[in-house]
Amino acid sequence: MRSMRKTILVLTSTFPRWKGDVEPPFVYELSRRLLQHYRVHVLAPHAPGAAVEEVLDGILVTRYRYFFTAWQNLAYHGGILANLKQNPWRFFLIPFFVFAQLSALIRMLCSRSFDLIHAHWLIHQGLVALMGRYLVKSAPPLLCTSHGGDLFGLKGSLFNWLKRQVAAHSTAVTVVSRTMRDTLSELGIGQNRIQVIPMGVDLQTKFVPPQNRPDNGSILFVGRLVEKKGLNYLIEGLPSILEKHPTAMLRIAGDGQDREALEKLSSGLGLEAHVQFLGALDNELLPALYQTADVVAFPSVVAADGDREGFGLVLVEALGCECATVVSDLPAMQDIVIDGTTGLVVPQKNSGRLAEKIIQLLDDAGLRKSLAKAGRQYVVGRYDWGIITRKYQELIETITI
Repeated sequence: MRSMRKTILVLTSTFPRWKGDVEPPFVYELSRRLLQHYRVHVLAPHAPGAAVEEVLDGILVTRYRYFFTAWQNLAYHGGILANLKQNPWRFFLIPFFVFAQLSALIRMLCSRSFDLIHAHWLIHQGLVALMGRYLVKSAPPLLCTSHGGDLFGLKGSLFNWLKRQVAAHSTAVTVVSRTMRDTLSELGIGQNRIQVIPMGVDLQTKFVPPQNRPDNGSILFVGRLVEKKGLNYLIEGLPSILEKHPTAMLRIAGDGQDREALEKLSSGLGLEAHVQFLGALDNELLPALYQTADVVAFPSVVAADGDREGFGLVLVEALGCECATVVSDLPAMQDIVIDGTTGLVVPQKNSGRLAEKIIQLLDDAGLRKSLAKAGRQYVVGRYDWGIITRKYQELIETITI
């Protein structure tokens, strides 16, 4: 007899490959919390060293192979778009990737019973889910979530048409910020069909304020080392900061395709003694890193190809730890930071203004403290996983009646 619990099939290209993986955990975290109410089965791409099928913290995970194991490098390590930019030959893998995902989806829909498909990203997962629903007549409803890279990073009339088709034929669509809702609406999708539900952060037990924060001139950046994160502008502004605060130290947590270029920029400016590249860190280590920072900077920009942040999840983590923050003026950041109240906002791609605001915070401990406290209060009431999970549960229930 089938369990009375509804079963959700999650399609994603970003998911931990194993316990303790450094890949972004937001799809995993949402899936884990939905286990309180549903059975969750995740379909994700395989990678070298990962199990083809396993149970990860109660989540049944199936990973589909799409090429020879050693060459399965289209997903993970910064995401599909970043990997394609790094090595254009990987475009060759896309047909195999899509076909393998679609084949795995069809097999699962024909052999098991699901109440909902939740596809993360319009392209590829949303598109594959849409094809699967046409090919398997008894397929369940489709909830599609866009996280930003698919919406902003894939340009041109063909991609816009595909995004419009996926969104229009999904049972429901969620995006992680208001600017994404507006962008999707410009493609012809009615705003009444789009819900803004960001991913969440554990603001109760994990990303919390420290008992005592050291005053040591520490500046922190957390994120992938890719163009849209704007880290080069922070590094270029560091000499001005050092003129006022000669012992300041910039710590960089993250890895990506631009790391080598950023290391060369740092050494070219003579900053080796003041910049630490920490690499990609286990997600469990991040709270302690935030808790020892005086200022956390998020200088995100619109990349040359139009790609930009969909939502500043690491910004929410920093504010949860009561960090004073400086962010660029992208709409996704201003969804979270109110200039002068919960953080400071500067024009994007402006190293001088960025350095000026960081100096202002390093000079004024009282301002750092007031912004940080207001910032935590703001995000706790909006982005804690308990709130986000509840919103998704309510939406799922309306879809699967």
